[in-house]
Amino acid sequence: MLDKEEVNSPHLEELMGHYRGIISLLGEDVQREGLLKTPERVAKAMLTLTKGYTMDPHEVLRSAKFKEEYSQMVIVKDIDFFSLCEHHMLPFYGKVHVAYIPNGYITGLSKIARVVDIFSHRLQVQERMTLQIKECIQQTLNPLGVMVVVEAKHMCMQMRGVEKQNSITTTSDFTGAFNQAKTREEFMNLIMHK
Repeated sequence: MLDKEEVNSPHLEELMGHYRGIISLLGEDVQREGLLKTPERVAKAMLTLTKGYTMDPHEVLRSAKFKEEYSQMVIVKDIDFFSLCEHHMLPFYGKVHVAYIPNGYITGLSKIARVVDIFSHRLQVQERMTLQIKECIQQTLNPLGVMVVVEAKHMCMQMRGVEKQNSITTTSDFTGAFNQAKTREEFMNLIMHK
């Protein structure tokens, strides 16, 4: 998880002003008791939900990079995430499964989850997020291969448009040793939900 420090940004006041304007344009009275603090709360929420822009996921992996001769698959599965779709700024959420095969170096297991958090705390599309997680691990650790699978529900599909409540979108990307079907199958079998 990302740190839970107090939201502090030089853009907070400006964001609050924009949200006051949006609330007014929607036909509400921004002076109504229940809405007085809403612009500030929404501005702080948006700064938290997009704080991944201010963090370096490569540095997170490098901060816990250790020389190790282990050369079998390392899997961190069921990493919960939430993000905002860049098309409607509505949430999408689900689980990320990551595997890599070390090539002389490993990283702390929590760092894989932190990489997911950083990329998900940006305006995103699921396909790009999948690619970014894979590329970050590949570039920073230089493993024999990386595979990332993301399963998500999208509120933009549930609340508006087609309004399909139970659809799940799955994306995957892989490099190196995972180009072999047998290696991909092993990973998929290991992450299957029971």
